[in-house]
Amino acid sequence: MLTEAFPQLQRLRAVTSLRAFFRSGWFAGVVVILMACSELFGAEIAVIYCYLAFGLLIALLCDDMLPIVPMVACGYMLFSAQNNPGKFPDSLFGRAEGQLALFYAIALVVVILIGRLVSMLLQGGRRGVPKLLWGFLALGAAYLLSGLFSPYYDGRTALMGFVQIAALCGFYFYFYFTVRWENVPRGYLPLVVTAVGAGLLAEIAGMYFNPGVIGPDGSIDRAHLYTGWGIYNNVGCMMAMCMPAPVWFALKKKHGWAFTILNTVYYLGALLTQSRGTMLFATLVYLACVVVTLVGAKKGARRQHVIVYAAVLAAAAVGIFLFREQVADLFASVISQGFNDSARFDTWRACWQRFLEYPVFGVGFYKTPGTVLTENGMLTEFVDGTPEGMFLALRSHNTFFQLIATGGAVALAAYLFHRIQTLVLCLRRPNAEKIVALLCIFSLLLTSLTDCHMFNMGPGLLYSILLVFSEKSPQAQAAQAEGSKSK
Repeated sequence: MLTEAFPQLQRLRAVTSLRAFFRSGWFAGVVVILMACSELFGAEIAVIYCYLAFGLLIALLCDDMLPIVPMVACGYMLFSAQNNPGKFPDSLFGRAEGQLALFYAIALVVVILIGRLVSMLLQGGRRGVPKLLWGFLALGAAYLLSGLFSPYYDGRTALMGFVQIAALCGFYFYFYFTVRWENVPRGYLPLVVTAVGAGLLAEIAGMYFNPGVIGPDGSIDRAHLYTGWGIYNNVGCMMAMCMPAPVWFALKKKHGWAFTILNTVYYLGALLTQSRGTMLFATLVYLACVVVTLVGAKKGARRQHVIVYAAVLAAAAVGIFLFREQVADLFASVISQGFNDSARFDTWRACWQRFLEYPVFGVGFYKTPGTVLTENGMLTEFVDGTPEGMFLALRSHNTFFQLIATGGAVALAAYLFHRIQTLVLCLRRPNAEKIVALLCIFSLLLTSLTDCHMFNMGPGLLYSILLVFSEKSPQAQAAQAEGSKSK
């Protein structure tokens, strides 16, 4: 904003250097390191206000809001296990001072974001209509009207619907109008998501140092694998979403085989979250990554990727054979669960009954059946609707059943419309960046078949980033190609 009001600032070396840094991979790395340090060491307030200072500088001095993309992707995941109020009620965010500091930070973030949005809209320029506008409007309306004509519809369920759709599409629209897409560096999205994945690996490693994780017999109890922003299932979903990002570098870089190794390391990280849904669906997405890498790579590079995959397969087979007891101890709590559905089948049957009772608009978010963790943290039990006094509604661990129970046929139709739009967007004129983004989105959609990630807030932030880059990256690449020809 300042640079538009005072153009002479753009000629200052300090300003141009700062702009270049904010748009670089180095800044994305700094943001991710701060996220990991915050989660591992309980430094949330310091990191949040550091992010806030970065955001203010970006809004005032940069020509668009592209540099805040890493902070949007990371902001949800910086809360530490030691300050998790669900586990430790007397920790930082269970106390008034922590809640007040967080409230002030959020209020300042909103002011900065709105101020910069208004500033850029006033500058004008042709931006067109977002391709996913109508799908998001339909889905948003369905969420807001969920439970209409049932005894359970009220202002609270409408508010929850607004929060849900805002998490899914808020930053899709924000970045659509506040990023100068013709200037976005090639491969910026895969760079950011790859960096976030590295930070998540650090957080996954940190979970294994939580109290109670390692039992007296040396086996791992996954009930104690949690962060300040979610349990192993939540972390598993985010790790699975980041897993495909290195594939872009595997296809585009000279030594792409190194990124094939990184893609494999991210897959192992997803397995180490010990979320059964993540372990299953991350495996499917990893296999898709293998296919994309081998099909998309050039002939010489393809040979290198084949060698890497063969080495990985051999190492996995030998490792499991030689260290089968240690592997069994590592995944003991997963093995002990077996095919236990953790009350999911009961929940889905109850969702179907709610749909039959109110098939058009459903019963709303708060009457939709869900599950809660038992005291030992290992099992879940069925609950027929959200208990009184809770703002965050319980979820049903399956996108389809959640939709039909919460919003009925209207919500399901709106979601399918939105889903068709996103598939057309990602598959029309595909490029490497769009294919990688689609694989990241598939990770979210697949893990949501047995979990509630599509109705959690955090994955929606990354989802909205993936969608807006999928829509606008072809425009950015075309502009860059045209610029290269003119030179």
